[in-house]
Amino acid sequence: MQVTKPVGRNAPALKYDILSALGVYALSGDKHLQRRVLRILTLITTRYNWRTNELSIGREEISRLWSVDPRTVKREMAKLRVMGWIAVKRSAARGRVAVYELDLKQIMIDTTDIWPVIGPDFQERMGQGDEPQTNVVPFKVKGPGEAPSDDDIWGQVQKMLHTRDPELWSSWFQHLAEADRAGGVATLVAPSRFMADYIAQKWTGRVLAAYGRVDPSVRSVRFEASE
Repeated sequence: MQVTKPVGRNAPALKYDILSALGVYALSGDKHLQRRVLRILTLITTRYNWRTNELSIGREEISRLWSVDPRTVKREMAKLRVMGWIAVKRSAARGRVAVYELDLKQIMIDTTDIWPVIGPDFQERMGQGDEPQTNVVPFKVKGPGEAPSDDDIWGQVQKMLHTRDPELWSSWFQHLAEADRAGGVATLVAPSRFMADYIAQKWTGRVLAAYGRVDPSVRSVRFEASE
């Protein structure tokens, strides 16, 4: 899938493609999905900075834009984070609103099923059509083993992480092991303190989003080192 940051000469076209995918995806679902996607579309079109991937906005302002109360905003933003569509880039502080970032790749992954509805030209632009002939030998990444069973929660999480970004999985996520999962917290162990701290800093949201799709009872992830 060819989803890059929408900047440069092709930025306007890519922005329209992303918005089109979101709109058609919403209309393919029930009223709850339609409302949730409409809400994030409203944030994108009114406050989102495509160049920096930043959505700088406070809860009260979101309430006004969505015509809801702050409690609804808190609940909906939490659901969008679990979906992996949005993450907190900088938390709110005194005199400063929170800054969020969007995961455009996850959004496009989730809308893949409706791409044929938009048309073959859209699929081709997104890299879903026939693969072009090339002399470049692709980098081979070894994926997870056999398909995990329904009760293998960590195996399913690993499968999702690999499907989303095989190279990132190969470099980092495949080295993790689930040590415990209780009380809404999943404890993952990395081979070194550096790896545990780095993954916690960079990709906690991504790992939590994968858990949310398999076991919504997991509300936080903790990383420890085996050393």
